[in-house]
Parts: sequence; C-alpha cells; structure tokens
Amino acid sequence: MLRDHFRPQSFNGIDDIVIVGGGLAGLFCALKLSPRPVTILAAAPIGHGASSAWAQGGIAAAMSPGDTFEKHVADTLTAGAGIVDEKMTRMMVAEGPARIHDLLEYGVPFDRDLEGKLILSREAAHSERRIVRVKGDMAGKAIMEALITAVRNTPSIRVIEGYVVEELVREGRFISGVIARPDAGQSKKRVSFPARAVVLCSGGIGHLYAVTTNPWEACGQGLGMAARAGAIIADPEFVQFHPTAINIGKDPAPLATEALRGDGAQLINAAGHRFMLDIHPDGELAPRDIVSRGVFAEVQAGRGAFLDCTKAVGKHFPEMFPTVYASCIGAGIDPVTQPIPVVPAVHYHMGGVLTDAEGRTSIDGLWAAGEVTSTGVHGANRLASNSLLEAVVFAARIAENIKGTLPTPQLTQWGDNAGENDDPVTVEDSPQLTVLRGLMSECVGVIRTRESLLRAIREISALERDNARMRFTNILTTAKLIAVGALRRTESRGGHYRADCPSEQPEWRRRTYLTLSEANRLAAELTETETA
Repeated sequence: MLRDHFRPQSFNGIDDIVIVGGGLAGLFCALKLSPRPVTILAAAPIGHGASSAWAQGGIAAAMSPGDTFEKHVADTLTAGAGIVDEKMTRMMVAEGPARIHDLLEYGVPFDRDLEGKLILSREAAHSERRIVRVKGDMAGKAIMEALITAVRNTPSIRVIEGYVVEELVREGRFISGVIARPDAGQSKKRVSFPARAVVLCSGGIGHLYAVTTNPWEACGQGLGMAARAGAIIADPEFVQFHPTAINIGKDPAPLATEALRGDGAQLINAAGHRFMLDIHPDGELAPRDIVSRGVFAEVQAGRGAFLDCTKAVGKHFPEMFPTVYASCIGAGIDPVTQPIPVVPAVHYHMGGVLTDAEGRTSIDGLWAAGEVTSTGVHGANRLASNSLLEAVVFAARIAENIKGTLPTPQLTQWGDNAGENDDPVTVEDSPQLTVLRGLMSECVGVIRTRESLLRAIREISALERDNARMRFTNILTTAKLIAVGALRRTESRGGHYRADCPSEQPEWRRRTYLTLSEANRLAAELTETETA
C-alpha cells in the first residue's frame, strides 16, 4: 500500500535512502533522518510484522541514582560469555539515556511514579534496576505505536507497505538499491528501488525454528539477502532461546516475560519441585541459556516445566502483566491461581550482518540495524532488554553517518523493471519451510551435536537443490550459515551449546566471521568428508 501523501509531492516516485523493514530500528532511523526524504519498505503494515512490537520487558538504560554506565557494561560483558565487543558496548550504554529521552519526545508513555520519575525494574543478569517499561509488559507495543504515529506525521517519510524485499542490488563495490515484490509478496511482478543508501532493518531469524516467539516475517530473509550480496556475517551460531514461552501450542508462541521471574516467579516441574536451584545459584535469574536448558531438560524428561506466579504476582497479575494474562486466559489458564506451562522458544539472534559503530556493513552503500546485525554488543548471549537499546542507538548513529556521508540528496526514479517470476508463493505457506523449521529445532536447537549439525547441513543442501524461489533461497542461506557456524565452533558458549563439546574452550574466546562462499565451501567439505 503506497502512502504517497506522507511525502511532499515533489519527491513522489523517487528514492535516495531506502530502509528495509518497519520495526523499531527502521522507524527510528527514518525519524532521525528527517527531514531528508526516505522510503520505508515493509512486508506488513509497519509494526505488525516486527518483533519489536512484541517485546514485553522494555529497554535497558543506566538511569537510576545507584546505577552507572560501568555497571551496565559489566553486566553485558558477563552475560555475553567472553566475546562481547567492549568498546561498542560502552558506546551503546553511554548513548542509552539520550535515546530514552528521544523516545519520550516521540510520545512513548514509559511508566512513571507519582513524582513523574521513570520507574525502573530489574531483569535476569542485571545488577541494578534499569529496565524502562510500559504497563509492566507492554513496552514494545507502546513504543511501536508512538513511533508509527510519529512516522505517519513526518512528511519526509514515505511508507510503502506490503512490499517484500527479495534482493539487494550490487554494482561493483556498492549496493545500489533493492528489488521487492508487491501485494505482500503475491504479485508476479517485482519492483526495483534504486538508492544511494540502503538500511537493512529486516529483523531476526526466529521463524526458522518450529517454536519461536517471533512473527513469521522474522525468518532470516534479510540476513540471507545480505550474505548472498557478499556481506560478512558474524557469530551466526549464537541463537538465544527464551526459557519461558507459554506452552499452549500457538505459533508464534506467546511469551511469559522475563520480568515475572524478576518479580519473584518460580520455575517448577509437575511435581512442584523448583528445579533451577539444582542447576544454578541464581535459580530463575540465571542467564537465559542456562535457564533454557533447565526448562528443556524437564520437558524432555516428561516432567514438564511451569512458571508459578501465584505467590509473587497473584491477584495483581491482570494489571501488572496484561499481555501475559490475556494469553493465559485465552488458553484456559488462570495465572493468578495456576502455574503457567512453559517451553524454550527461539527469541533472539545474537549473530547477523557484521557492522561497525556507525552501522556500516562490509559492503559500501549498505547499513544495517536491529536484530539482523551483529554489532558485537551481545556476544554469545544477549543481556535482557539490551536489544531494543541496541536498535535505537545504532539506528540513530546510522542516520548521522548517512547525513555526513551523503550530504546532498540525489533522487532516482524507480519502477517495475525488475523482471517477473511466476512463483510468488508465500513463504509462510510453504511445506518446505515447515520441514526446515522442524529440522532447525531438532538439529540446531537448544542442544546441538556434530552429528545433528551435519544432518542439518546435508538436508539444507538438499532443500537448496530442489528450490527455485528467491525468498526461500534467502531463508535457506541463513539456516546454512547458522548450522555451519555452529559446527565450526567446537565448544559451548552462551546461546550455543554442544552436548559433544560441553565446555568453553580458550581458543574459541573470540567472535567468528563467515561469508556465504566460505559457508558453501565448508558445507561441501564437511559433508563430503563425513560420507567418504
């Protein structure tokens, strides 16, 4: 749906900067670029296909009297299991409070006390209360609603909804535009959008897995596009599983926010045993990867896993956590009096397109922000609520960098000259995607082994041979990068756990970098060696 009335008439039909994705990073970057003309291409109505809108916890920022940037950095380094880029993290943390104030100016109704001060809460692995929230568990929704309103009211921003970007156009060293398919990806025609700058804000990879908290749009297409264009991918093996997705058979799985455990909710099995205390001294507030494996083990053993909020939250549940409460009630569970059944679900990807401090990728003309990237601030295991912080900090830095790099708008005509394709089948209806999601959950999931990863790579390669669709090619590319990255890292660290290599190894205390050509070569070598 083309909304030309949001851009001055003189700019209709032409592009200088194209942002791919209508989530938090994309919208914030567009607002920061104002009044420079910018086009946002979104597969769904902005906000609706974005994981940002579903974020329940909030944004982490060191803003309380007892907190400091140093403490926030230290917590991030600890959670990241030894491979966090400290310089990038210090920059992100230092700029956090300013970005919170930006969001307040855009109308985000963060929770305040009677004196008007921001109410800050604590989440797992944070040493201080530093999570800025909205009505307990509605931060993502409220932030996105405020930014959508701001974007709709900004004349320099054109929003084109229902356009699925399928390719980045590369000319020599430069990305020179994108190719997208209209009508929510159903059109037989594709449209090219030439641009001097492309900002990739396409989201994560959760829907590559059978159980995820992410919307279907988060299936790794952006990462795959960037890899196919030649971009360097960093740390693809690090996938974070949220330990407490609500286990009621929904896809995507609704989330029981981390804040519940921060407020004292306990994890128990069917026998009522509080099993996390057997695993880690911090119990339910242990790092997410440890809690995820604890929950996974109980479910696999047939004992089940449940989040008991009856004492910690009790009768206050409806007003304190309305989103979680609604999900539970809809499934016939009253969390005021009953424990909530939970299961680990893919929640966040720490890996992604490698960027520098200004959001620049390894290809000129391509910037990236949000979950599609790997900036280094999350390391092997993201600290809770640092993801929204990362999105706004780097989106703002990208806007400043583009303004400095491309000081004068140079507008380019776009049109439906990108050729046709007679197979515009939607990805979410694809039986091949169902097969892939099951394969990734089984072989590249909470617990991995060499054998499971080799099987995943072989079956992904088979799916590639039988595939003729561009969007599914992007998805398969991302799946292959994750599996190859996981097979290469012969240790366990953060969100990456190898049952056959259960300990951290000093030689792997580093980030990893991978291109698609390297992944293809490694996949061929590894599978040939195994079958020889």
